[in-house]
This record gives sequence, structure tokens and C-alpha cells, in this order.
Amino acid sequence: MKKPLETDLYAPVKAWLEGQGHRVKGEVGGADVVARRPGALVIVELKLGFSLILLQQAVVRQAQCDEVYVAVPRWRGKAGWRAFKGNVGLCRRLGLGVLSVALADGAVQCHAAPGPFQPRRSPKRRARLEKEFDSRAGDPTQGGTNGQVMTSYRQDAIACAIYLSGTGAAKGAQVARGAGVARATAIMAANHYGWFDRVARGIYALSEAGMAAVADAPLPSCG
Repeated sequence: MKKPLETDLYAPVKAWLEGQGHRVKGEVGGADVVARRPGALVIVELKLGFSLILLQQAVVRQAQCDEVYVAVPRWRGKAGWRAFKGNVGLCRRLGLGVLSVALADGAVQCHAAPGPFQPRRSPKRRARLEKEFDSRAGDPTQGGTNGQVMTSYRQDAIACAIYLSGTGAAKGAQVARGAGVARATAIMAANHYGWFDRVARGIYALSEAGMAAVADAPLPSCG
């Protein structure tokens, strides 16, 4: 099977546009595909995959015409669909239309139409973000890192572990009061990090992993 070329996308995209009543020509004024019908001018940029260059080219074309599309080959597999879906969302935010072309049979599918985009707000997602920001003590993790993030949950788990390291086994309510962590019992019962051992009903102690975590725990920060 020969390696696909951008020109392989042209005929299917042209046929799709002609089906909508456009006259279509390739490589006009540097644009891959230009289509016209009374009162409308459309540009399609062809690429074998999404890239920053493709999006930049398409955004520049928005100054020249009414509608701009990007066209790429149809994705393959679940991973390909996830990546494609994310790029469709980005194109919507840029006001770009998105076409996919099945190279095997030339079928063209429109996944997004060009036009202004108004993002849908998610109060729940905003609330989760604000809650995590407000509950996190200090600023324990530098932005841009792909390492272990010091979440507020992890901070609370560390506080529980530190408390148990000084008292030994204790009831969840006692840890909650002493460590200042209201959800102490839930954290120790879930044992997400493997730091706690349930020694009796409602009573928890540090595991070996918990002792190591206390030894490596960062000093508390202010803010």
C-alpha cells in the first residue's frame, strides 16, 4: 500500500463540496481547496494529520472567506478517535470546520461546521477546581511538571500519617481532631497510598509504607 498523499484528499473533498452546489478549484491563492457558490466562499486546508501548522494556516484563511475547513484522513482505532475528538473540539473553538476522509472509499464526513463558538460552562467542574485550589495548603507543586502532584487529598493523608507517627494507633475521630483533617477516617479507610493499617474497628496505625512517607514528607508551607 502506497503512502497516502495530501492530494489523495482532494477529489473526495471536491466531490463533497460540489454536492453542496459549489464550484471547486485546487491551489488557488495558496489555499489547497477553494469553493464558490453565489454569496459564499469556502476554503479547505488539506493535511495528513492535525498539527499546529494546519491550524495556523486555517486561521489565516479566515480573513479571506466566509467558511474555513480542515480535512484529514479518517482516524484509526480508539486512540485515534480520542485524539481526533480533542482536535475537533479545538477547531470548534477556533471557528473552523472539520472534515474527515476515508481514503479507502473517499467518503467524507463533516464533524464540525465553521462558525462562532460559545463554550458551555460547567459549574460542577469549576466548583471542583475552586475546591481543590482553596483546600490545598500552600503551593506545593510547580506548574508544568509531570511528576507527583501534591493534591489536597495527599496533604491530608500526610497529616494523618504524621499524627499517627507520634501517637501510634488511634481512632479515626481522634486523628481527625489531632491532625485537623475532617475526612481522616475516610482517608485511612480508603488507604489509597497504602500508608495505613486497620488494626481494629475504627482504629488505624501506620504501615511500613506510611512510616517511609512520613520520613520523606515535605515540611508544611504557608499560604
